[in-house]
Amino acid sequence: MRVLLIEDEPLLAEQVADGLRDRGIAVDLAADGVDGLHKGQANRYDVIVLDRDLPLVHGDQVCTALAAAGNDARILMLTAAGEAADRVAGLLLGADDYLAKPFVFDELVLRIRALARRANNAPRVLRRAGLTFDTARRVVTRDGRLIPLTTKELAVLEILLTADGAVVSAEDLLERAWDEHADPFTATVRVTVARLRRKLGEPPLIETLVGAGYRL
Repeated sequence: MRVLLIEDEPLLAEQVADGLRDRGIAVDLAADGVDGLHKGQANRYDVIVLDRDLPLVHGDQVCTALAAAGNDARILMLTAAGEAADRVAGLLLGADDYLAKPFVFDELVLRIRALARRANNAPRVLRRAGLTFDTARRVVTRDGRLIPLTTKELAVLEILLTADGAVVSAEDLLERAWDEHADPFTATVRVTVARLRRKLGEPPLIETLVGAGYRL
């Protein structure tokens, strides 16, 4: 899952981003409405967490512009304006969810994951070839055997399972499971897939298609 966090409070932005990354979520940051709108239109995100009171371009305008452009990302407004009227106004602008500050971090994570499942039309539990992935609990089993995975391995596996047998390119995996600072010329994806394939055990579940990508 890849998330864009548009938040102008540097400390809060870094704390939220670090917390999400610890949960295996790739996060890009934008500190104002101009940068947020640019990144939201230029990159592919599952969820955009949008502060409402932003400099340069107000969060309301960012939300309206992204929604009007048919952006596939789900928008979660994160703001200090938490009255019922504020929530209604935010949803009418095109937001998919609304969370008032201060907030409980675990609730934010659950809301982001729920929005991402809606964006990808994915069920909470993914299954294929004896593999079961509970995306809410972040638990993977194969034929009942628990498989401990790192956050990046979980992210890659979720993308492959959601693809439902379709081929996923290395570029697509890099874009969706890593953030904007990932080096596209490294072997990061290949190494992560190799580790994941080894941990999933025999017979191998991940197929490599040379020049095309990976398929589960």
